[in-house]
Amino acid sequence: MQNRYSFGGDEHLFVECDESMSLEAFFKSLSMTNAVRDSQIKGVTEICPANASFQIKFNPDIIRPDDMLREVQAIESAASKTDPVIATRIIEIPVFYQDPWTHETLMRFRERHQDPKATDLEYAARINNYATVDDFIAAHAGSPWFVSMVGFVAGLPFMYQMVDRPRQIQVPKYLRPRTDTPKLTIGYGGCFSCIYSVRGAGGYQMFGITPMPIFDPEQKTSYLRDFMVFFRPGDIVKFKPIGREEYDHTVEQVAAGRFTPAISDVTFDLREFQKDIDGYNARLEGMINGR
Repeated sequence: MQNRYSFGGDEHLFVECDESMSLEAFFKSLSMTNAVRDSQIKGVTEICPANASFQIKFNPDIIRPDDMLREVQAIESAASKTDPVIATRIIEIPVFYQDPWTHETLMRFRERHQDPKATDLEYAARINNYATVDDFIAAHAGSPWFVSMVGFVAGLPFMYQMVDRPRQIQVPKYLRPRTDTPKLTIGYGGCFSCIYSVRGAGGYQMFGITPMPIFDPEQKTSYLRDFMVFFRPGDIVKFKPIGREEYDHTVEQVAAGRFTPAISDVTFDLREFQKDIDGYNARLEGMINGR
């Protein structure tokens, strides 16, 4: 579909790239937000990319809303002619699946869940036709994920699975939101995985927890000293299942300032990915820290 434009008062322009989420819609949104940023339109104060849309905040005393609309529409025309290739990074995120902390939390909120007699992982495995929880975890951790947007709460990444649509995991949110979710929980709602950057309310299914901080407003974490938010749209994430021993060790390493996330810079080409999804993913994963 062509982009759909609407104004939010006199200082916001909202651009909808598609009515549903897809990698194509995400790439269109990302390429346009990058182009808007590179164009340095006078009066733009903030650019907020989302899963299949984005919003621009601008100062109407510097640029009129209609002029902003014309500028962005011109960028849409130019962006449609560019190749779907981005320079990004692939990041390995350790995950302790079936951890005791999310398990204790989910058991406190069974009355708000679709299946009060099952854990979140058991429910997710069943409705996605996996024979066991271990099979489901293997599917969740078995392919990379695109960070399509960061927000809702500070530093929280929404991640879209890099597989063909028939294999995408689908899990509804809780019937009623919880009033508690442990910090750094790996959550799932609809077609998106996420990491809860802070403790708080939430409605996504809980699958595990990572020992790796992703948001630090005090910027004391060794790899967050330059910027308090770890993720950015376009990042590629690969989950790595770990056990309790490695989880505890990583927590200790983080506290001591000795933990460094496994990250590699990569170039992602959407067309090459679509030709051979599994092969392309395998090559990406092999690039993590030069593996």
